[in-house]
Amino acid sequence: MIRGIRGASTIAYDNPALVMQETKNLMERIIKDNEVLPENVASVIISTTADIVSAFPAKAVRSLPKWEYVPVMCTHEMNVPNGLPLCIRVLVHVNTTVPQNEIQHIYLNEAVKLRPDLTK
Repeated sequence: MIRGIRGASTIAYDNPALVMQETKNLMERIIKDNEVLPENVASVIISTTADIVSAFPAKAVRSLPKWEYVPVMCTHEMNVPNGLPLCIRVLVHVNTTVPQNEIQHIYLNEAVKLRPDLTK
């Protein structure tokens, strides 16, 4: 069965190195906490708020060991008034037998405000 693993993080300001670093940190936590193997991943969708334009976060995902063949796509998040700025969100579609209520969704930095009910 395919399950979705959600995650989000924020950066201090729009900078290519920060986009890469925080995306990589987020994905590494998702991978570790959910024991995700790249061969079990159908795809990854990454969205950024409109204030992030300096780099493609997908490049950070593709740089992970053995993740170069996983389909990854970037898009912009809806620009909702008073939304969380400088935010990178991911949705990993993974083949797993883990029940939905046991999936570990990961929220880092200021993004913990998005889903405090799912934040450890």
